[in-house]
Amino acid sequence: MGKQLRQQRRGKGSAVYRNPGHRQIGCIRYPNVDAGAGKIVDLIHAPGRSGPLAKVEFGGERVFMIAAEGMMVGNEVNYETGSADLSPGNVVPLSSVPEGSFVYNVEGQPGDGGKFVRVAGASATVVSRGGKVVLLMPSGSFKSFDPRCRASLGVVAGGGQREKPFGKAGNKYHAYRSKAKANFKVKGVAMNPVNHPHGGGGHPHVGKPSTVGRNAPPGRKVGRLSPKRRK
Repeated sequence: MGKQLRQQRRGKGSAVYRNPGHRQIGCIRYPNVDAGAGKIVDLIHAPGRSGPLAKVEFGGERVFMIAAEGMMVGNEVNYETGSADLSPGNVVPLSSVPEGSFVYNVEGQPGDGGKFVRVAGASATVVSRGGKVVLLMPSGSFKSFDPRCRASLGVVAGGGQREKPFGKAGNKYHAYRSKAKANFKVKGVAMNPVNHPHGGGGHPHVGKPSTVGRNAPPGRKVGRLSPKRRK
């Protein structure tokens, strides 16, 4: 019996690759609170995330923020106060961050809540400020941001977690299941023809052009999608 491709099963909502969202904490964004100081009341593990979260209390309201290295329970987090305090976790506009500082959870547009540099151990470096703020991203590329975009100071906590070996297949299964990902990868050319368009043959090879058009049916859309001629 032929099977759908894994990415199609995920999109359809297969029980095998269903996202266990009931165990996860919702979308982590900068809270909609007044500027001021909040107190860290707890540091928690969040299933489905690589780094820990900090539970911060702002005037009786408790919100979750991505934790930075050096955060401790009882510390204060300054939220858009405009102060010169560069303690880890403080949220400030990029225009207020000195060159050479590390930042994380950077907004792509002012007010979007944070889109970039959010995984454990990641940080971006402020290179220059002016009409645009230029950051050196973890990938090594330079990216420009609006000076009004907010960012958190420091480095995301939990760095080095990728260096720890899983030890056994069961640990990897549970870790990837929390992220709704498959803990294994099988090449299409290693499958049977009923399981993948690249499968079959006396030895692993695609056997046909691996480029497919934009209008190809879903079961055929694997490989290089609608490649364009080099100019």
